[in-house]
Amino acid sequence: MSRPVILLIEDDEDVTLAARMLLRKLDADFVHLPHPQLFDAWQRQRQADIVLLDLNYSPGAIDGAEGLAMLARLRALPRPPQVFALTAYADVPLAVAALKQGASDFITKPWQNDKLLQTVASALRALQTASPSNHAADDELLGQAPAMRTLRALIASVAPTDANVLILGENGVGKELVARAIHRASPRRHGPFQSVDMGAVPESTFDSELFGHRKGAFTDARADRAGRFQSAAGGTLFLDEIGNLPLANQARLLTALERCQITPLGADRPEALDVRVLSATNLPEIQLHDPQCFRRDLLFRLNTIVLRVPPLRERREDIPLLARHYLRHYAEQYRKPLRELSEAAQQGLQAHDWPGNVRALRHACERAVILAQGERYQAADFDLAAIPAMETAMASPAGGLKLEEQERQTIRQALEQSAGNISRAAKLLGLSRAALYRRMDKHGLQA
Repeated sequence: MSRPVILLIEDDEDVTLAARMLLRKLDADFVHLPHPQLFDAWQRQRQADIVLLDLNYSPGAIDGAEGLAMLARLRALPRPPQVFALTAYADVPLAVAALKQGASDFITKPWQNDKLLQTVASALRALQTASPSNHAADDELLGQAPAMRTLRALIASVAPTDANVLILGENGVGKELVARAIHRASPRRHGPFQSVDMGAVPESTFDSELFGHRKGAFTDARADRAGRFQSAAGGTLFLDEIGNLPLANQARLLTALERCQITPLGADRPEALDVRVLSATNLPEIQLHDPQCFRRDLLFRLNTIVLRVPPLRERREDIPLLARHYLRHYAEQYRKPLRELSEAAQQGLQAHDWPGNVRALRHACERAVILAQGERYQAADFDLAAIPAMETAMASPAGGLKLEEQERQTIRQALEQSAGNISRAAKLLGLSRAALYRRMDKHGLQA
């Protein structure tokens, strides 16, 4: 599997060296260009996934015009990279201009190492979950299964409104694709789409990250910084993995949503919000209603509309369509010959449970394209045995019961012994509360 490419366009050698040393910790290739003029020749050979873009190059320039022009070129590419604007001048209007033109974030120099590393690492994680063609509308949310047709119809209904939407689904089903589809079909489509992995935001910097801060608000606040809410003004803010947010931070988020305003750290007065909030989580619905895990008042604020994205095993008829789409994509990317699926390969793909959902299928297709040697793709090319398929269909050697039914009975017994107390039942089973909730949701059990 090819490594993602981080491209730094920066004319300062010292800044370049600092970035290279810091970002080499990440599983990505680091490339440097000292000026935007060199980009066209470079991109004929490679494609950037993430771009760190300086905004000024000419001596004495501080208006960011050169960088903004390069940003526009990057956003016009057939496969636009994520762009993070860099500048040594703490100018909030310039930051907002970059964000409105499509930059994912704005970072002032000198940066905080932890902050830059966290920002780029989060962008790399997002690349792993996104569709390889997620910038083309007709490549998103593929599938003709009834559940997918229903989901697309719901998106078409809710997108024109400003209602908050909670997107539920397992890891790898494409929750961010749903959020982007809503944004794209909404009146806010010309505004920014900001995605935040809530599980990756440190509790200590939560307020600064989401609400922004003023220069001098704390020791390292060397310049004003727009938070995620300000960056998404006029557009959509997508709060991914909202279920991972600690209760204390849930209260802060609720206050902002209830008042429709935020107060940046160090600011004298609040700022009104003009943003639509979409959120997503892979937590089972039953766990979201546990007040020890998630605030009920925040849940009611977020789930005006609930969209459920089906796992791949519940729409097996879509697997051949998805597989052919990804096989074609990676064949073009790696300049490999186009091959058809053998009947055995198609049957194997459809019989597989795909615990990693569409993301896992995509990775399996990439592997097949790279390693296949025959005229047609065979089941072995996808290495399905590496992730045991249909585990729950295996018979128990002791009693002849399926493992799935045994698990269900064991959980039910633990719940009965603990009189419905989730913490006690989890302790009896040797599970965390979250793991128990997931299994209860899987088997349709209630406390």
